[in-house]
Amino acid sequence: MGGDGGGVSSADFGLPFPCCASWTQRRHVGSSVFFHRKMKIDFAPVDVPLIRRLQTAAVVQWVFSFLGLAPTCIILFFYLLFTRFWLISVLYAIWWYYDFDTPARGGRRKPVLLGLKLWGYMRDYFPIKLVKTADLDPRHNYILGFHPHGVLVAGAFTNFCTYATGFPQLFPGLTSYLLMLPLWFRAPFFRDYIMCAGLIPSDKESATYPLRKKKGGSAVVIAVGGAPEALDAHPGTFNVLLANKKGFIKMAMEHGAHLVPVFSFGENEVYDQVENPRGTWLRWTQDRLQSIMGVSLPLFHARGIFQYSFGLMPYRRPIHTVAGRPAPCRLSAVGRPIKVEKKEKPTGEELDALHQLYMDELSSLFDEHKGNYGVDKDVHLNFV
Repeated sequence: MGGDGGGVSSADFGLPFPCCASWTQRRHVGSSVFFHRKMKIDFAPVDVPLIRRLQTAAVVQWVFSFLGLAPTCIILFFYLLFTRFWLISVLYAIWWYYDFDTPARGGRRKPVLLGLKLWGYMRDYFPIKLVKTADLDPRHNYILGFHPHGVLVAGAFTNFCTYATGFPQLFPGLTSYLLMLPLWFRAPFFRDYIMCAGLIPSDKESATYPLRKKKGGSAVVIAVGGAPEALDAHPGTFNVLLANKKGFIKMAMEHGAHLVPVFSFGENEVYDQVENPRGTWLRWTQDRLQSIMGVSLPLFHARGIFQYSFGLMPYRRPIHTVAGRPAPCRLSAVGRPIKVEKKEKPTGEELDALHQLYMDELSSLFDEHKGNYGVDKDVHLNFV
């Protein structure tokens, strides 16, 4: 690979733009910089250190895996059927039939894949850091609510689908499971790859499987805002799609799982996105397509492999993922936390109380740590 090195601006390292008074202005500055740069391509220098090239290569493969590997695998599966290698697809189809339910039973995690040095290069590209604020007892099960989704959930993948940021050392005895849209587990070959990384489908049956382990030790990670929240992933914004999201709260009560709010500072900063305010024709079209296909289509851009002016490579801006204190499942939001046995049918009042408690804990986590990561003291989360 040849595309990364010196000569980058402070923006590439997550620092405020020189002309920018606060993070709240960066979304507008980012877009204007992009359109200004279209007039002149800022190529990467030739004498790029090897370590930077390796970091870029690691992120290139990750971006391709996220955006293009699934359709490539589908095309390959059908293409092989019409070649002398047709037996490969036939044998895989037979294997797929017998292995169909594996994603719903916790997947097929491969520690060797999670511990590859490749992910360390990806971590250092941004860089990404996992910040621990409290111990999590491995005798319990947990639901980690990840906010915000961002465009490509770089923080969630690196922290919870690899060992690059030290999750096993920070939270010994816990196994993380990141939820992903079920449709990706219908792609041949690709499904096996993402299962090896600890990803499982986001349908209720699959998501609750780890939480049914009586001995505990499971940490189910949910990007609560999901695909729709990606459409709000603009630099300098802190919109969290949570106000009406109560499914994960109900899941926690039904299984007595502890809730842990997680906020990833910088998640929205690694890509610019075409302005799409609610009510515009573009946003209406995106929302409509998302409701039909299940995946959102944000029009994002950042930099390229060999130049810094445009492309689908993320910016080199730091991401700090902060895991908050566990909030044990409660019957009410008043008083000390009370652990609850399985409650298959929690009342609406109980759900509302725990949901409000969770939002309060997430807001407190954000306010407590925002000063460490360059967010103005007057900025607060906006629950949508």
